Amino acid sequence: MSLQAASAGTQAAAAAPDTDTRDNLPMKPKENRKALELSPEIEFRDNAQNEQSRRKFSLIRHSGAVLVGALLMTWPALYNRYPLLYPDSMSYLEDGRLVARALFLRKFSADYGGRSFIYCLGILPFHLNVTPWPIVALQALLTAYVIWLVVRSILPRQTAIHYLVLVVLLSLLTSLSWFVSLIMPDILGPVLYLCIYLLVFARETITRTERLTVVLIAWWAVASHATHLMLAVGICVLLALLLVLRRQSMQRRLRAIGEVATIVLLAAAAHLMLHAYLYGEPSLNGERPPFLMARVIADGPGRWYLEQHCEEVKLAICDHVHHLPDDPDDFLWVAGSIWRSADHATQKRLRQEEIPFVLATLRAYPRQQLSKSAGNFWQQLTTFGLEDLGPSDWVLEVFDRILPGGRPRYLQSRDARNALPFEFFTSVQYWTIITSLVVIGAFTPCLWSRRPPRLLGLSAVIVSMVIANGLVTGVLSAVEDRYQSRVIWLLPLLAGVFVLEWLDHHPFTIFSSVVSGTRAKL
Repeated sequence: MSLQAASAGTQAAAAAPDTDTRDNLPMKPKENRKALELSPEIEFRDNAQNEQSRRKFSLIRHSGAVLVGALLMTWPALYNRYPLLYPDSMSYLEDGRLVARALFLRKFSADYGGRSFIYCLGILPFHLNVTPWPIVALQALLTAYVIWLVVRSILPRQTAIHYLVLVVLLSLLTSLSWFVSLIMPDILGPVLYLCIYLLVFARETITRTERLTVVLIAWWAVASHATHLMLAVGICVLLALLLVLRRQSMQRRLRAIGEVATIVLLAAAAHLMLHAYLYGEPSLNGERPPFLMARVIADGPGRWYLEQHCEEVKLAICDHVHHLPDDPDDFLWVAGSIWRSADHATQKRLRQEEIPFVLATLRAYPRQQLSKSAGNFWQQLTTFGLEDLGPSDWVLEVFDRILPGGRPRYLQSRDARNALPFEFFTSVQYWTIITSLVVIGAFTPCLWSRRPPRLLGLSAVIVSMVIANGLVTGVLSAVEDRYQSRVIWLLPLLAGVFVLEWLDHHPFTIFSSVVSGTRAKL
């Protein structure tokens, strides 16, 4: 009897739910509802974590693309085994230390050179008169970053692929990489113009942090060269006029132009204060050479004016009226030239008399000077080779004073041995520009029919700045390949963006044509 009862009890216990195991307890109705209420929270948390992971991966991928782009832009320096040096490069490397001593140690010098002190100070922490390689890295990163933002603003899908395709082509076929590798503020000019596009036409595509970074880059670029300052003022005026004529989104765009104008004013104020501190009087250019005087004399009208009026005007330049040069470089830079052979007092007089002399020449020969200036403008617009970046005896002469101990490494470079293929890449760039102009002309009707605002804005900035750069440098200074070559790569950039943007809107056009042709053959 007891055995039967125990057996029955055992079977009953096996059939009953396990009340001692928590996982096997039957869920109550209230607990079931609570689990259903928590599941959306769990799903939301999982989605947030996935989104955060995707953002981190996207940030790493995009940063990697910018770093790769920056590395590609430095190939001329790597191939040369040393950064490219122009005669003016040595002044930028030397003057920064003198200005820093005056600012921070109050050890003033009699002369600080005639270059942009802002650029000199900006690159000083990177080279410290030891090696210029970090300057190349800085310029490459800034250029690569700004181009990335530009490409992303117009091609938000598959940006990394589009960006790398453009950077590879620009680095190999244009002057972009050569000026990134050059120790000069030249590359900051086109970088500035792209920053202006981002701030005016693509503000909504960049974050607050990115906008602050672009503002800082733009300020340094404006302050790094007098030409950049003049062209920045010009583009502000031009864009304001265009927006007033269009009368579309005018208030928002004008506010953005006002921001760019503020950057320009702050850069100008920095120059004025720095020159006032160093020289005792505010100035935008400091003790710069008389470029305009050299230009109008070389053009002819300045020479004619001096030959007819020197007896009455008594200018300092009149001491050289019988042996005036026909080339601005011969006036300014050649050993024994009028400018280089003059003492400090005479140079100061030449600078003071420059503007009155130029204005008097324009009043006496307006038509002749206008004709000469128009010819200089056209010549500069179509002169954009790379031969100006070749070796210089003056670089070797001052090398040990500015970069002590670096001369042996520089002498091992291809540039020092005049072994860089400037002529070949000049030819490549000319054909690239011709192709780019054809592409831009072919895609302009399609662009005008759709009128995408950002692409139109980028086109307006690039085309106007390439033309204005030729006008300012050709008319106000000498005609040199370097002046136009530093900005001409913007045209292939624009052509490349045109093509990639069209392909992004017509992804299957080429594929469909290929398939149709294949089917027809079959």
